[in-house]
Amino acid sequence: MQDYQGWADERYGAVADVFGRNFAEFPELGAAVTVFVGGRKVVELWGGTADERTGRPWVRDTLVPVFSCAKGAVGIAAHLLAERGRLDLDAPVARYWPEFARHGKQAITTRMILGHRAGIPALDAALTFEQIAAWEPVVRAIEDQPPLWEPGSTYEYHGHVLGFAVGEVIRRITGRTPGAFLRAELPDLPVYLGLPHHELPHVARLVEAEGRRPMPGPEHLLTRIVTMNGALVFPGLDVPRGWNDPALHAIELPGAGAVASASGLAGLYAAAATGLDGGEPLLSPATLADATRELSAGAGYLGFDLGARWGSGFLLDSPAFRPLLGARSFGNDGAGGQFAFGDGEFGVGFAYVANRMIGHGDARANRLIEAVRGCL
Repeated sequence: MQDYQGWADERYGAVADVFGRNFAEFPELGAAVTVFVGGRKVVELWGGTADERTGRPWVRDTLVPVFSCAKGAVGIAAHLLAERGRLDLDAPVARYWPEFARHGKQAITTRMILGHRAGIPALDAALTFEQIAAWEPVVRAIEDQPPLWEPGSTYEYHGHVLGFAVGEVIRRITGRTPGAFLRAELPDLPVYLGLPHHELPHVARLVEAEGRRPMPGPEHLLTRIVTMNGALVFPGLDVPRGWNDPALHAIELPGAGAVASASGLAGLYAAAATGLDGGEPLLSPATLADATRELSAGAGYLGFDLGARWGSGFLLDSPAFRPLLGARSFGNDGAGGQFAFGDGEFGVGFAYVANRMIGHGDARANRLIEAVRGCL
């Protein structure tokens, strides 16, 4: 069994057992898991290798690209503004961002975007990497984009557009992009949408497990969603502007470009659900109930049905896809197998991160969540 470091409260020893077994039973390289309950950290474990080229070990503060776990951070930011009365999720986006209303988007609400129902999962514009990094060109492209379907009538995963569209609403209200807004609200949590240069030495290097499903051709809507029409690569790791390139980590890519530690992500969800170390929660029970109301499930626009259920910005308890703790669970996963969620009923903040990307069917996080469920 793989050696690991850290600790777990005696009551949560089963989580440590599963974490160790993951190294023995999967092609794990480096990983970490952190669990908060009631605002108090009860598990913090890490182990393995952060960079297999050099043998650099995974340590307590190791960061890793966590892909679409970014959406959970953006969702928490949006609901925090709703909690404070600054954002009405059911008002037209154009109330805050008038130019958005062009080309048939006047009735789209922020909630429709958070629920992947707005009809703008991909953009027609062929943007360059530099334009994506600059933010404003993406905003202009969203303004010029007509919906693919009647907004609200069906759904499809809004891979990168969700982060930029909701992010621009946040920027119009606060003057800050979502990454900057979250840093101002939670400066001590290592969760980054746009990684500071001084944090680069702490980032784990991603590797890809064998057997991942190939992406469809470049004209397929799914590929366009995931790559922003080819400006980004996926899963491309060791290529220019790939997912191991510091140039990609540095830009704010709020739909799929977060870099975080397990403790940072778990702390973010614990802060939202319960507050940390006796502090007040960011989100009230009423806000969490609103966030975890199902908006989208079943087969979407592309006809896929993986069993996922979506609320307003979050993946919900989905027994056929990602079993969580219950009706008040809310989270998001990352393409490499990373997963983070909170739970308002059980007072949990959880995060698992890893640098070996296994892909669809990856059971590593699910096994850890099952162990947490058994310990509660």
